[in-house]
Order: sequence, then C-alpha cells, then structure tokens
Amino acid sequence: MDFLKGTGVTLRVTFIGLLLGMALGLPLALMRTYGSKPVSKFAETYIALFRGTPLMVQLFLIYFGLPDFGITLERLTAACISLGLNSAAYQAEYFRGAFTSIGLGQMMAARALGMSKIKAIFYIIIPQALRLVVPGWANEAIGMLRASSVIFLIAILDVMGVGKVLSGRYFTPMASYSAVAIIYVILVLSMGWGLNKLENSLRIPGLQVELRK
Repeated sequence: MDFLKGTGVTLRVTFIGLLLGMALGLPLALMRTYGSKPVSKFAETYIALFRGTPLMVQLFLIYFGLPDFGITLERLTAACISLGLNSAAYQAEYFRGAFTSIGLGQMMAARALGMSKIKAIFYIIIPQALRLVVPGWANEAIGMLRASSVIFLIAILDVMGVGKVLSGRYFTPMASYSAVAIIYVILVLSMGWGLNKLENSLRIPGLQVELRK
C-alpha cells in the first residue's frame, strides 16, 4: 500500500512537471528559433543554465533557497516547479530541433500566400513540429520519470522516498530498493508503450513532412 501511494506521487509529479515543461519549453523554442537576437539570447541562456546544472541543485535552490527571499513553497509544489523548469530546457531543444527540421519552403510558401510570419508559425510550422517532436519528447518523459526520484531528498514520499523509509524501518535495503527498481522498470516500460502508441496514432500514412536538407 505504501508503494502504491508512492507510485501515485511519482506519476503526479512527473505529469505536472512535463506539462509545465511543455508550457515553458514551446515558447522558449519559438523565442530561440524565430525571436530577435536579445529574445533568442535570453532563451539560449535559460536553456544553458538549466541543462548545465544538476536537477538536485535546482531543487535545493527552490525549496531551501527561496525562503531567504520570503518565498516558502510546499514540498510537492517545489518539486513540480523544479522538474518543470528543468524539463522546459530540454523540451525547448526538442521543439527547436523539430522547428528547424521543417523545410524553409513551407514558410516561404505561407508568406507568399499572404500569411504573416506569426500565422505561418502557428498554422503551418507548429502542427507539423508537434508530430515530429514525439520521439524526442518521449525520451524526455521517460527521463523525467526517472529523474523525479530526486524529490525524496526533500522528504517527499514518492517511490524512492517510500523505499528509503521502509528500508530504514525494517532494515531491509535489498528488498526495499529492489522493489523500487522493479516499480520504476514497470512504469518506464508502460510509459514507453503508451508513447509509442501515441507516436503511431499521430503518423499519417502516405504523408511525409518536408524536412530541411
């Protein structure tokens, strides 16, 4: 029962972190790909900062550091924000790769038809990019699921946190952490299967996106 509750916490934090990462990552990718030089530089700096520092450090800065500025967050809130901010940097790069892989001819054709650059991005580029990004995004989702185990360090009873508590309570580290490993394997395989189904469902038979050469 403890592990079941811990699994629920792990999945909830992972899901929220991924959604927050997408909500921030997509605009960051647009800023870096199509923004002016200062805007693109800001996005590039954000991505470099969050990809270049450990998730654990980011988590500690948000949970233990923000109170120095009068901002105190609940443990789960701090965990979700940390995972989301970190994931945004990686998702931004996946989205940017999808944007830049689409042929320049499509943007030129849209502009020739009288569409503004913004409309062309939202109606022509983004819908195709969202299909192309699924394989890379799937890797990020699975990576986020595994990385979420770091939140036990701020006393959250996720799968890893429950394993640590049970190991100390019953002095059974081998059994407890083996159970943790098995649960993560099941979750990763299940998520991988689901995302593979999603990728297949988004594929349009006979229609190939024009890629930049």
